[in-house]
Amino acid sequence: MTEPRPRVALFVTCLVDLHRPTVGFAAIRLLEAAGCQVEVPRAQTCCGQPAYNSGDRATARDLARGILDAFAGYDYVVVPSGSCGGMLRTHMPGLFDDDPNLRARAEALAARTYELVSFLADVMKLTHVPGRHAGRVTYHDSCAGLRELGVKAQPRALLATVEGLSLTELPDADVCCGFGGTFCVKYPEISTRMVTDKTQAIRGTGAEMVLAGDLGCLLNIAGRLAREGSPVAVRHVAEVLAGMTGEVPPIGRSASEDQR
Repeated sequence: MTEPRPRVALFVTCLVDLHRPTVGFAAIRLLEAAGCQVEVPRAQTCCGQPAYNSGDRATARDLARGILDAFAGYDYVVVPSGSCGGMLRTHMPGLFDDDPNLRARAEALAARTYELVSFLADVMKLTHVPGRHAGRVTYHDSCAGLRELGVKAQPRALLATVEGLSLTELPDADVCCGFGGTFCVKYPEISTRMVTDKTQAIRGTGAEMVLAGDLGCLLNIAGRLAREGSPVAVRHVAEVLAGMTGEVPPIGRSASEDQR
């Protein structure tokens, strides 16, 4: 008798929904390849991180209550974003310190919430991915995924299974790109210097493509590379692992630019 497939809820994230839906489809392809039954709860909204980081605990708490209801009953909740995953897993339970019942529900949800590549590597033990990619890439470790969720070795292990791919390590890969949510709005000069240091390091690797697991970082890096006139492509790691790089142009580029 075969084991039942894990029932996984995909937390799509706002940035994926609004800017890069392909990342969500790539996540589904990877989760199904790992043997999961994937569902996308329609009632999901923002994880609450922008409000939380800005000190608006009331709004973050209201959003969290909706998340608890929308994602109840699933074996796992999987997020293609270290920052949103960190919010659900690390910070959300603390929003309900004054309510033991809600705190317990939030802790239970946090315990079964995972960032995408860590779930594939650590929980599902995925050893082969659908993607193929002929070329050299480098990888940026997003702050939340690395420091809050311990995502470091997992994306590299999965990328090592991609046929034709060569990974060149990025100097200071664990240094912030300068995005930081509202940080880049409050401190634009500092943010610009940080992302400029990051893009210089990326270009120095000689890689044709930079990958990461957090779309906020990727949008920030792609914007700076574009302003510098760099040809380095920018993609979410899930797009490469799922073999979906041919379906849409790199982040920050139009289809016509990608064909040049």
